[in-house]
Amino acid sequence: MAAALQVLRHLARAPLSPLLWGGPLARLASSMALAEQARQLFESTVGAVLPGPMLQRALSLDPDSGQLKVRDRSFQLQQNLYLVGFGKAVLGMATAAEELLGQHLVQGVISVPKGIRAAMESAGKQEMLLKPHSRVLVFEGAANNLPDRDALRAALAIRQLAEGLTADDLLLVLISGGGSALLPAPIPPVTLEEKQTLTKLLAARGATIQELNTIRKALSQLKGGGLAQAAYPAQVVSLILSDVVGDPVEVIASGPTVASIHSVQDCLHILNRYGLRAALPRSVKTVLARADSDPHGPHTCGHVLNVIIGSNALALAVAQKQAEALGYRAVVLSTAIQGDVKSVAQFYALLARVAAARLTMPGAGSSVEEDEQLFELAAELQLPDLQLKEALEAVVGTRGPVCLLAGGEPTVQLQGSGKGGRNQELALRVAAELGRWPLGPIDVLFLSGGTDGQDGPTEAAGAWVRPELTSQAAAQGLDVAAFLAHNDSHTFFCRFQGGAHLLHTGLTGTNVMDAHLLFLQPR
Repeated sequence: MAAALQVLRHLARAPLSPLLWGGPLARLASSMALAEQARQLFESTVGAVLPGPMLQRALSLDPDSGQLKVRDRSFQLQQNLYLVGFGKAVLGMATAAEELLGQHLVQGVISVPKGIRAAMESAGKQEMLLKPHSRVLVFEGAANNLPDRDALRAALAIRQLAEGLTADDLLLVLISGGGSALLPAPIPPVTLEEKQTLTKLLAARGATIQELNTIRKALSQLKGGGLAQAAYPAQVVSLILSDVVGDPVEVIASGPTVASIHSVQDCLHILNRYGLRAALPRSVKTVLARADSDPHGPHTCGHVLNVIIGSNALALAVAQKQAEALGYRAVVLSTAIQGDVKSVAQFYALLARVAAARLTMPGAGSSVEEDEQLFELAAELQLPDLQLKEALEAVVGTRGPVCLLAGGEPTVQLQGSGKGGRNQELALRVAAELGRWPLGPIDVLFLSGGTDGQDGPTEAAGAWVRPELTSQAAAQGLDVAAFLAHNDSHTFFCRFQGGAHLLHTGLTGTNVMDAHLLFLQPR
C-alpha cells in the first residue's frame, strides 16, 4: 500500500496525461492522486504568502546611509526604530524584520497565537523563529483565536511602548489576520469578558467580519486608529498581511493604524440588526455614550504609512500558475467569497454541475434552468469580482481537467453546539449538495482550507470532499444532515474514513483568509 501511494504521489506531481485518465488507473488516480494534487495546490496557496519573503519584498535598507525604503517612501534610521506586531503571521514577519534591520532596531513587542513558537519549532520552520538574543519581546495568547488575559497583557505592553515614542522615532507595525483577538484592550469600564461575550453573540448570529470589527473598534483603546494615536508624534509604518475581503486597511485587525470611519450610530445599527441593543451591559452603553459626546471628534492618522504586502489574491494567483503547471485549465473565480455558508455551498455545487455538463457534453451543455439558477445564486451572494461567465467559457474551451479557484471568508450561523469551522462545514455542505445529483462521467473534488492552518477551534485547516461522500458516510452509519444540523462538521470528518478527508497543515505562520479549490476531471 505504501508503495502504491508513492506511485500515486509521483503521478500527482506530474503533468496530467490523457492516457492516464483514460486508462485502467483512472478510478484509482481520481480518488487518491486528485486528493494529493488538491493538497499540493493548497500548500502552494499558503506558500505564496509566507511572511518572511513578503516582508523582504516590501522593505529595503541601505546599510551605508541607513535609509529604509518602504515602497516609494524613505525613512532615516539612526537606532531610532521600534517594532510592534500582532497576528498569526507576525512571528515570521518580526524575524525577517529584525534580520533586515539589525542594530537599528531598539526594541519590539509582538502578540502572537498561543503555541505558535513550539509549533514552528516542531515543524522545523527555523526561519519563522526569532534568534535567542532578539530585541523583540514575544507574548503568546488568544488561544483558539479568542481574546484572553495573555493577549490583554500583550496589548498593554504594546500600548506602553507606543506611548513612550518621540518625534525622532519610527514605529514599524506588523499586522496580520488574527490581530483583533491578539490586541484586546477594552476602554474602561468595559471588561475583556464583556467585550468577548458581545463579540461571540454577534458572531453566533451571523455578523460579518466588518460588523464585528466596527463594534470592536468602538470599544477598544488601540483599534480604529488608537495605536497610531498612542504612537504620535512618532512616524508609523504599518505593513499589513490582509485577511479581509477587498483588503480594506481600516478593517484588517480592526484598523489600529487607520482612523475609524464608523460612528456610534453605526454600532447601534449593527446591535439593533442582531437584536442585542437591549441586552448591552451598562459599561458598553457608557463607552458608546461617551464617544458620542466627544468634543474633539474623530482623529486622523496623517503620520502613518499603511502598506498591504500580501493578500488572498496574491496567494490564488500563485496557486493558479501551479495548477496550470500540473495540466489544469485554471481560473480564479473570486477573492471575495462571502455570505452564509449554506448559500455558498449551494453555489459551488451548482457550479460543479453546470461546469461538468459543459465539460463532458460541450454541444449540449447544462439546462437553461440550471444556468439561470446559478447566476441568480451568484447575484444573491453579491460577489464584486466574480468571474463566473469567464470561468464557464474557459470550461467549454477545454477538454482536459479544470481547476476553479476562489477565496474569501463565508460565515456560519450557529444552530448547534458541535465542533467545527467554516471550512469544514462548507466542504461538508458542498458534499451534501453534490450528492443530490448525478454528475455524469466526471470526477469532482472540492477543498476548502484556512490559510492559517486552523479552522475554528480545531487542529484541521479544512477538508476535501467528493460527490460520493454522502452515500459512503451512510454506509458507515453517519448521517451528514444530522452533523450539519448541529454544526458538528469536525466530528463528522474525524469519524468518516478515519479522518482521511481532513486537511492538516499545522499552524502555517500566515493568514490570508480561506482558499476554495474545485476540480473537475473528465473520465
